[in-house]
Amino acid sequence: MKRIFLLLILFLFSISCKKENTQKSNDNITISSRVNYVKNSNNLTLTSGKFKNVIPYKNLPFKKAMLLNSSLIGFFSELNLENKITGVSSPEYIFSEKIHHLINENKILNIGNEQKYDIEKILSNKPDVIFTNYVPNFANTYEVLKNNGIELIFLDDFMEQNPLEKAKYLLLFGKLFGKEKEAEKAYLNIEDNYKKIQALSKNSKSNSLVLCNEMYGSQWFLPGGNSFVAKLINDAGGNYILQDNKESTSVPLSFEEVFIKSKQANFWINISPHKNKKELLTLNPNYSKMDVFNSGKLYMINNREKDQANDYFESGVVRCDVVLRDYFKIFHPEDVTFQSEPLVYLKELK
Repeated sequence: MKRIFLLLILFLFSISCKKENTQKSNDNITISSRVNYVKNSNNLTLTSGKFKNVIPYKNLPFKKAMLLNSSLIGFFSELNLENKITGVSSPEYIFSEKIHHLINENKILNIGNEQKYDIEKILSNKPDVIFTNYVPNFANTYEVLKNNGIELIFLDDFMEQNPLEKAKYLLLFGKLFGKEKEAEKAYLNIEDNYKKIQALSKNSKSNSLVLCNEMYGSQWFLPGGNSFVAKLINDAGGNYILQDNKESTSVPLSFEEVFIKSKQANFWINISPHKNKKELLTLNPNYSKMDVFNSGKLYMINNREKDQANDYFESGVVRCDVVLRDYFKIFHPEDVTFQSEPLVYLKELK
């Protein structure tokens, strides 16, 4: 009888531990290798790189936010949170028509740019939170904002090299603005679409060798083999000319080096906006020596561009599944899966 009683206690203890471990797992949400947040009884603790924010639940959900980098606009648009934004910097680089409409109605303030922010305008608006990349030169400005009771969250999203992990920032914004269910639904849809395209690309037999970007001055800055763009190319079934490279940052090469590496390339993507191939050639006549220029397919990233704003860097950051579909359609013209769907972010240069 005593033995049975002890076994019962052990059984109940194991269940209790399992529940506790599950609870701990659910309370620690990993967004990426750089970003995660932990929920406890009183606070939400957000870790982003070397920065940590301990946010009391009484301050959530945030109601008024300012964005100092336009790359985060796409997350707010995906979750219909534009009405929570009260200030943005450099609005000329923002693509969203809704944001511009709110700016014109003075519901969203222009708070300056990366050269100089209008601190008085920010403080008088009293936002709950400001999201920005960390820029060391603005350390004093950050201190002033914090001392005035503004939550300052540094999200160096440009350092994320995995498209799905960057899209997963949706879960973080959903948590901070009271839209957890909507954020989870949106992310799972993106993830599902992305993985379906990945599976299609693995079954494809087409052979695509891909060149990226173009020359600036005397150097050709190619995305490293572990970069965000290289990951997209690989997941779309393309063979990137620097796929064996281990860098996540840009790799500067001479024209001669790129010429050799891209000898068999049949796709050239992420070219800057140009009217035609002839205009591209006026910038660098050496392009005429490249087989990919003469007989390959060339694509720009300006299909959704307005003045200085490019939606590839806005909604495209979040909707990596749609960007991936564009690349898949380009690299696999023989596949009819998305035949009826036009390119969204990329446009062919002829």
